[in-house]
Formats: sequence, structure tokens, C-alpha cells
Amino acid sequence: MSADIKFNQMLDAKGMSCPLPILKTKKTIEGLSKDQVLKVETTDPGSKNDMAAWAKRTGNEILKVEEASGTFTFYIKKTA
Repeated sequence: MSADIKFNQMLDAKGMSCPLPILKTKKTIEGLSKDQVLKVETTDPGSKNDMAAWAKRTGNEILKVEEASGTFTFYIKKTA
């Protein structure tokens, strides 16, 4: 489905409620190097808005968002 986006690390945040997906994303992306990509999977419907706001605030780039069967998948590029 997303073979076009290569990622360096994956974070499974399924079943977690706000703010845990964002907190775990923040912690995980801090461990990555600039330009690496983090794939995040979550089932929290609010994460769509939360991730966008977080990325804008932190300057990280959301490359792609997918939604399938109640799971939201984000590909986030670390920019700093």
C-alpha cells in the first residue's frame, strides 16, 4: 500500500488515547536523525488533527496520512 515511502522506525500507538500517541511520537522522533522517517499507527480519531498541529508546532513534516479500517497511519519526516 505504501511501498513508495521508506521509513526508518515504526511506532505502534494503536489503542492509546490522546495525548499518548503524540507524547510517544515526540519521544520516538527525538531518537531519529534529521531527514529520517517515522511511521506511526494509531486508532485515536483525534490523532489526525493532533498530529497535524504537533507537526506544525515542531516543524516536522507529515509526508502522508492513510486511514484504513479505523487505523490512521502517519509518515513523519524529522526536519531538525
